[in-house]
Amino acid sequence: MPAPDTITAVQLSRLIGLPDAPVLLDVRTKQDYSSDPRLIPTSVLRDAASAPDWAAEFVGNSVVVICERGLKLSQGVAAWLRHAGAKAEVLEGGFEGWVAGNGMLLRPDHIPSLDPQGRTVWVTRSRPKIDRIACPWLIRRFVDPKAVFLFVAPSEVRAVAERFTATPFDVEDVFWSHRGEGCTFDAMVEEFGLKSEALSRLALIVRGADTDRPDLTPQSAGLLAASLGLSRMYRDDLAQLDAAMGLYDAFFRWSRDAVAETHDWPAATMNTRSETVA
Repeated sequence: MPAPDTITAVQLSRLIGLPDAPVLLDVRTKQDYSSDPRLIPTSVLRDAASAPDWAAEFVGNSVVVICERGLKLSQGVAAWLRHAGAKAEVLEGGFEGWVAGNGMLLRPDHIPSLDPQGRTVWVTRSRPKIDRIACPWLIRRFVDPKAVFLFVAPSEVRAVAERFTATPFDVEDVFWSHRGEGCTFDAMVEEFGLKSEALSRLALIVRGADTDRPDLTPQSAGLLAASLGLSRMYRDDLAQLDAAMGLYDAFFRWSRDAVAETHDWPAATMNTRSETVA
C-alpha cells in the first residue's frame, strides 16, 4: 500500500488519458532530465527550487509530482503545493519507477514550442470530421491539456501557421499528416512515442473511419457515422470538438478496458420470468 499522499505507477497509469487526470509536474533536475528527456504523458517541467513562487498556480487542482526517484524533490514540492491549497501526491518510485514498470512515455522531440501562456498552438482546416477531431483529442489527453486549436479556411492554413506561430496538421505536405496508408492520428501516436495497446487499437479504428476502410475494424463505421452526425449538429468547429471529446474518451476506454465484454438481449431470462409469473 502506498504511503499517504503517494500514488503508485499502476494507479497513475489508470488515470493517464482520462478527462479528469491530475496535473503532472516533472521536477527532475536538469542533469536527470538530460539523461532521459522523455516525459510521462501531459507532464510539465517545473523547477523544484522555485516551488514556493509558483505553487499557488495550482490551487484547487489535483497534482502528481515526479522527480527521479520519488524522494526529496517531489516530497518537498508536493508539500509546498499542499500548503498553497492543491491536492498533491508524489509518484512512488519517481520517474525511474515509472520507466521500470514500462509506463507510457512521451517523446519531446516534436512537441511544438509553447506560446507565452504555456500552450501549444495548432492549426488545421475548418469543418473537421475524424482526423481533425481525433488528433486534438490525442494531444489534449496525452501531450498538452491546454493546447489551442485553430480551424481556418483550407487555403489559409499555411499562412495562419506562419503568422500566428502555429503548427499545421492534417493538410498536405506538412510533418503532421497522412503517411502511406496511415492517417495523421497514426503519425502522432508514432512520433510522440505513445506505445499503448489501447491507442494502437484506437488508431486502427480512426484509420478505418478516416480513410474509407470500414473493413479495418467493426467500430470504424460507427465512428464515421457519429463523426458525420456531430459535424451536422454543430456549425462552430470548437463546439464540435468539445462535444466529440467524450466520444473519443469512450472509444479509448473501450479500447483499454472493455474489448472482451459483450452484450445481448437476455431473452432466456425474460421467458423464464414470464413462465414464473404465469
